Amino acid sequence: MLSRNMDSYKTGLFSEFVACIYLILRGFRILRRRYVTGKHTGRAEIDIIAKRKNLIVFIEVKHRKTIDAAWDAISEQQRRRLRLSAETFLIKKKWSGDARFDVIIVHGLHVDWIKNAF
Repeated sequence: MLSRNMDSYKTGLFSEFVACIYLILRGFRILRRRYVTGKHTGRAEIDIIAKRKNLIVFIEVKHRKTIDAAWDAISEQQRRRLRLSAETFLIKKKWSGDARFDVIIVHGLHVDWIKNAF
């Protein structure tokens, strides 16, 4: 069981790396990876925070065999917690520009980028 979890951990890290490269090639600067507002705060970890001009994008990265499986892996509770984490980040940075939440799904060698996902 430990090796299976380690394999999915490594796959997740690789998928986040692929997503970062994908964003950089599209003109984004990566501000943070694996952002957590604090332990025991009821908030979730944001996989990637990226910026381009006056836009900050919070990105959830999922690696699944299908797009539907990736969507199913993001619960409503997780969405709420991710939004709270994003709000905390924006408040700390005193951000006055635009912001949105995107999902990048890596399946096989294909990348799908869903903008304004939630």
